[in-house]
Amino acid sequence: MNGFLLDTNVVSELRKRERCAAKVSAWASTVPSNQDFLSVIVVGELRRGSILKQRSDPAAADALEKWIARLIQLYSERILPITLEIAYEWGRLSAMRPIPPEDGLLAAT
Repeated sequence: MNGFLLDTNVVSELRKRERCAAKVSAWASTVPSNQDFLSVIVVGELRRGSILKQRSDPAAADALEKWIARLIQLYSERILPITLEIAYEWGRLSAMRPIPPEDGLLAAT
């Protein structure tokens, strides 16, 4: 992989479009579309957010689900799995400094 692995926070910020932080938007505009990647971890975190949102705002949760589906389609060839090598590296990283598993797996990717 040559490019950028987008974190959930970056993907969520970009979803805001006009309300997106100027620096995030400016940075994203410099990245060629074939050089940004997602992890299955990011997809899972977005889905978790959608399910939690369903309790308080079903309409917003439905909109989020539709956006996630479009995101998956857009990144279909650029969604990275958790491989054995990534899991192995995560084990090393988490032994050195305890961090939440999803953050460690992203760092190891």
